[in-house]
Amino acid sequence: MSIPEDPRRTSRLLAKEFDASHLRSARSQGIQVGLAVSLYGVSFGALAVALGFSVPQTAVLSLFMFSGASQFAFIGIIASGGVAAAGAAIASAGLLGVRNGLYALRMSPLVGAGFWKRVAAAQLTIDESTAVAIAQTDARAARHGFWTTGLVIYVGWNLATLVGALAGNAIGDVRAWGLDAVAAAAFLALLWPRLSAREPVAVACGAAVVTMLLIPVVPPGIPVLVVAVVAIGVAIYRHRVAPHAPERTEGV
Repeated sequence: MSIPEDPRRTSRLLAKEFDASHLRSARSQGIQVGLAVSLYGVSFGALAVALGFSVPQTAVLSLFMFSGASQFAFIGIIASGGVAAAGAAIASAGLLGVRNGLYALRMSPLVGAGFWKRVAAAQLTIDESTAVAIAQTDARAARHGFWTTGLVIYVGWNLATLVGALAGNAIGDVRAWGLDAVAAAAFLALLWPRLSAREPVAVACGAAVVTMLLIPVVPPGIPVLVVAVVAIGVAIYRHRVAPHAPERTEGV
């Protein structure tokens, strides 16, 4: 005669297995996203050295700035304007990094208390770690996804940057290979996926026109700051002044 199982025990076991499956899925997503994104660090490392940065300078940028768009903007402006453009380069990189601060507001309850934990989380709060976290169905899985993605990308991006920098150091004169224009091309590649509707295309075209008008008359880096302010103004108008205006989502 068999002894019937306790329904509560069975329920607990099923819930535990369900939770474990969610955690494995979150970690798996984090690893996959992290490995894919990390490879792009090779491009940054090679480009930074090709544009005149030393291998140690390139490595330090990835270690401490750790934000792809901000890093590409920084080296591009410094390469075009030299040390005199450092202020504009820092300001441009900072503006691009503002979104990470907004992500931090969303991730803060997930990270929890603890000074050093929050310091580490601040460094790892990027597009990808936030995206994987918010894609999960419960807080525990989101926490695992956030930390896994952030740590994998941080380690992978910095290793890839070093590999790219060492490879770029062996290239020599960037003009001989046509690499002096790669910074602008790389930044355009980051922007291109966003241009899927008429509104962002219109903003991008307006920014391009303003940039071309300003380049002959202002120091390097200033046009980027000016068009950033214009774009922020458009965003504020779109989402605060006219939040109920119909969105234009048709492809171009």
